[in-house]
This record gives sequence, structure tokens and C-alpha cells, in this order.
Amino acid sequence: MIKLKNIFIKDESKRFGLKAFKGLGGVWAIYKVISDELGLNNPTLDEIFSHRDELSEMTFITTTDGNHGKGVSWAAGLFGCKSFVYMPKGTVEVRAQAIRDAGSAKVTITDLNYDDCVKFTAALAEKNRWHLIQDTSWAGYEEIPAQIMLGYSTLAYEALRQMNYQRPTHIFLQAGVGSMAGAIAAVFAENFKDNPPRVTIVEPTEVACFYETMRVGDGKIYLATGNGQTMMAGLNCATPCDLAWKILRRYAADTATISDDVAAEAMKILAEQKIISGESGCAGFALANAALNSPKLYRALELDEQSIIFVINTEGDTDPDNYRKILQ
Repeated sequence: MIKLKNIFIKDESKRFGLKAFKGLGGVWAIYKVISDELGLNNPTLDEIFSHRDELSEMTFITTTDGNHGKGVSWAAGLFGCKSFVYMPKGTVEVRAQAIRDAGSAKVTITDLNYDDCVKFTAALAEKNRWHLIQDTSWAGYEEIPAQIMLGYSTLAYEALRQMNYQRPTHIFLQAGVGSMAGAIAAVFAENFKDNPPRVTIVEPTEVACFYETMRVGDGKIYLATGNGQTMMAGLNCATPCDLAWKILRRYAADTATISDDVAAEAMKILAEQKIISGESGCAGFALANAALNSPKLYRALELDEQSIIFVINTEGDTDPDNYRKILQ
């Protein structure tokens, strides 16, 4: 029987009532933008809210597959600002409505794929002089993604405390554009400098940009080569975040891909443990579960009976209808 010493699961399904961790990045980035716009240095919320007229004139914009946009909508609404969220083709309406319900955003589902939608919102931001809060970076656009990643690092520090600073031997991190994975990998590498955990990036089989980038292995970024079809909507991103790749090329040992079926099985197992995990949220655990059922994968990941795995359940049932269908 294949065994492990332990597996830790950080559950983000209840964060801020948004069913996902993404609000950590959105709220910190928007806080930093507001602080700069108001000329304030690390202000308290009371100091910020004393500028309500100025806040009401600020507008934020982003592209999202779902959870990031929800975080931006919530954070903008929290500060009394306006926001616009654009979503790629194929997005289910329930995800769009959840973003509207979370805060201030006006939401539009476009007929563009994710990468083209990002370009579209960046152009709108420049044209209208709105603040772009995008969780991926490119040449000339790194400051906001860096702040978003800093916000995400909060959950890594929380996890370290919750694990009593016990060192995991392996960390399985799901990646869309990779901002969360990069932030978490960096925190654990910094805290265990002498013997950092082995980090594996997990992506959908048909949208695996980090897999392709690491497969080629020349240090450059490469697009995913699959058909782009997956139920893991939060991971359906064809291009790595440049800033995240600069971190993960240093700290990630390998990448793995999982099918929708593997993710669905993981969702069912987590549900049995009273953990509500959405299609993207379960991906790290899905790889761990697959390894425990495959001696070949178990050996490839260099797992053994003393291994301690850390994974993050990054979202709850963000598509409730599909969640119910999978659990039937």
C-alpha cells in the first residue's frame, strides 16, 4: 500500500465569503493604488474612508475567469470605487453573476479567449485612464501583479503557522497564469532555505502553459498547446505570467497535468472529508490523490512514507450546478 507521513490542505473556500483566495490579491493591490492616488503612506482604513469623494471617482478594471474578478469587484465595492470586469468566451453566467453580487462590478462576458480578453481590458484601461488590476504581468506591467502576488502570500504565512512551521517535503500548486503558485513557492523557499520543499505545478491537460514552457526548457515562455477545453475554469489560461515564471523557473522542480476526470474524483474525495472544493480548487490535491494510486507517479515525484504534502484548496463550489452534477 502506498503511504505518506501526512498531507496538509489549506482550505480557502470560505475566504471573505467569496469562495476563493483571490480576494487577498485584489484587495491589497487596490489598497496600494488608492494609497498612491491619495498620496498616503500605509494609511489606515479610516484614513482612506475619509476621502470618500475621491474614492467614488476611481475606477478599476480587470479580466478574469471568475475568482480574481470576484475579488476585484468585492475590493472595489469595499472602498466605494467603481469596477468593470470582462470575462472570456465560454464563461457560465453563474460566475458572472457571482462577481456582480460580490461588489461594485459591471460584468461582461466577451467572445474573446482569455489572453485576448486581457489585451482588450488593458486597452480600455489606457483609453479611459482606469486602473488595471490584472493578475498576470508582461513587459511594462509588473507593479500591480507583484502587489497581487504579495497579497496571495498571506495564505502561505497562515499555512506555515497552522502547520507549526513543519516543513512539507512536497508542494503541489495549481496554476493558471501562475501568480498564486509563484507567491506560495517563494514564501516556502524563503522559509526553508537550506532544504526547500519540492514544488510541482499542476495544470489541466488541455491548457498547460507551464508544462509546455518547462518541457521546452530554454528559459523562454511558451503558450499551451492543448485544445483549451477544461472544466477547471480558473486554470484555463494559455500564457504564463512573466513575473510568476521568473519565480517558478527557480523554485519549481517539475510540472504535471491532470484531466477533468482526475479533478472530479478529487472533488468527491474532498467532499467526503467535508471540504467543498471546486473544479480548479482541487487540482493540487488531485495530483496527490493520483500519486497515491499510481506507483509510477509516486516514484516519479520521489514520494515515500516520510513525505509530507502541502496543497491548497483554492476555491469552493464557484459553479454550484456543475459541483452538484459531479457529486451525484
